[in-house]
Amino acid sequence: MANLFELPRYIAVEGPIRVGKSTLARILAERLNAQRVAEPDDNPFLKTFYEGEPGAAFQAQFAFLARRFEQLKTLDVGARSNKTVVADYIFEKDKLFAYLNLSDVELETYNRYYNYFREQLPTPDLVVYLQASPEVLRKRLKKKSVAAEKGISQDYLEAVVKAYEHFFFHYTASDLLIVNTSDIDFVDRNEDLQELLRKVSEPIKGTQYFLPLGSEAASA
Repeated sequence: MANLFELPRYIAVEGPIRVGKSTLARILAERLNAQRVAEPDDNPFLKTFYEGEPGAAFQAQFAFLARRFEQLKTLDVGARSNKTVVADYIFEKDKLFAYLNLSDVELETYNRYYNYFREQLPTPDLVVYLQASPEVLRKRLKKKSVAAEKGISQDYLEAVVKAYEHFFFHYTASDLLIVNTSDIDFVDRNEDLQELLRKVSEPIKGTQYFLPLGSEAASA
């Protein structure tokens, strides 16, 4: 019997800071000969936001909102397109951070623009959600040692992890693969990478889990 499975043409990788989403997105894009869309990192308000400067959260969030919309609006992923796209974020993550960082008054303004932008954007066929504990992420932050990220507190990191877990627990917009990266290392251990790539190349319907250390993925 012929294999009718086709790889998703629009894949997004998501997860909290330093979980490895940019690395995995780059690897997937290379393997699939796909267009890669990288998370914008040229936000002039990010450093002052991490330092707690008043008003910087609203400025940083709006700068990200506009930049992410500009990137994703240009994607050619319609039914007639033959392109494959791999992004290291989904547009909804912008709102996740907005609810963490903005006041109620700021959110009223933010949501008007977010809703207008979101309805114009495509939805991924597959989202790969990378999980890790706050302790693991803190170690990776220290190892990476990016100046703008040194102001990230443990409380904020824990809040981000909880927000991601809550969001993806209820996520149904795309097929979803959940990968816990606390006990695997697809950057330095090739066997972990190859196993994960094999899973992504298989049909994924609904929500599935990639269980490391030789376990098989389970469906939810």
